[in-house]
Amino acid sequence: MKKTATSTPAASATTATNARHAAPAAARRKSSRAAPASSAPENADAPVTPVTRERRQRVQSAQTGMAVLKGLARLGGRASLSGLAAFVSESPAKVHRYLVSLIEEGLVAQDSATQQYQLGPEAMMIGVAAMRQADPVRIAEPALVRLRESLEVTSFVAVMGNKGPTIIRFEEPGLPVTVNVRVGSVMSLLWSSTGRVFLGLLDDTRVLAQAQEELAHADADLLGQLAQFDARDPIGALRSAVQRARCASVKDTNLKGISAVSAPLFDHTGKLCAVLTALGATGGFDATPDGPIGRALRDEAAAASALLGYSAPAV
Repeated sequence: MKKTATSTPAASATTATNARHAAPAAARRKSSRAAPASSAPENADAPVTPVTRERRQRVQSAQTGMAVLKGLARLGGRASLSGLAAFVSESPAKVHRYLVSLIEEGLVAQDSATQQYQLGPEAMMIGVAAMRQADPVRIAEPALVRLRESLEVTSFVAVMGNKGPTIIRFEEPGLPVTVNVRVGSVMSLLWSSTGRVFLGLLDDTRVLAQAQEELAHADADLLGQLAQFDARDPIGALRSAVQRARCASVKDTNLKGISAVSAPLFDHTGKLCAVLTALGATGGFDATPDGPIGRALRDEAAAASALLGYSAPAV
């Protein structure tokens, strides 16, 4: 005879009780498994510990210290406490605390006679090391590449050599303009835009003497081109024009069918150290200083000058 399982009231109560206890346990297990997913927000909202607070304070202190040091440099390397504090928009008391630390590190010194603060010997060493790396040709190379890629123009950088402006780096687009200039080519001082920038902005008696020699051997056609500046003193008038514009351009002057525009590169002393030039076929090349090519060229030259430590005078 088959036995039939029956449920007694006591057993039912026990089963219900176990079920009630099992549900919270399962929920706890599920909650524990889901915990890692919510751990990130909890950590993000975690209170700042003394260690992290100290780390942040050190970073902020370093940033403020560098701001004070850079402010002193931008004020010409010498300033009073009040002048420096106003420049960096901090209180004199706060700036003084940082100056004390910078003096201890040799980055700042104080003149005992005037009480002004000036760049210290360690800052000088850093500056000298930076200037040794400030090669105008190396710094101008990326500008040549950008001009070639963005405007598809031939461009080069030249320095003043013993025989005249000499091309040191040269970049040309995929469809280059056929010009008889390459690395090592010497440009005319009077008939090239490159040479005219050197003539106008480089204070060197040797440059002026070379220009006068070029003028003495110029043919009537070239002399006629210079007469537009001033027939009585073409070199002086040309120099004045370049000094006003801070750049130079030519059209069919040095090479027929070729136009060019040039802009200066200055070093940390404000001396002209190189010239950046872009050129192209006259028909499709806008050589005006305010044209798209001229503006891009002048912007690149200004950026390179800044990397060389040059600070343009306020207009």
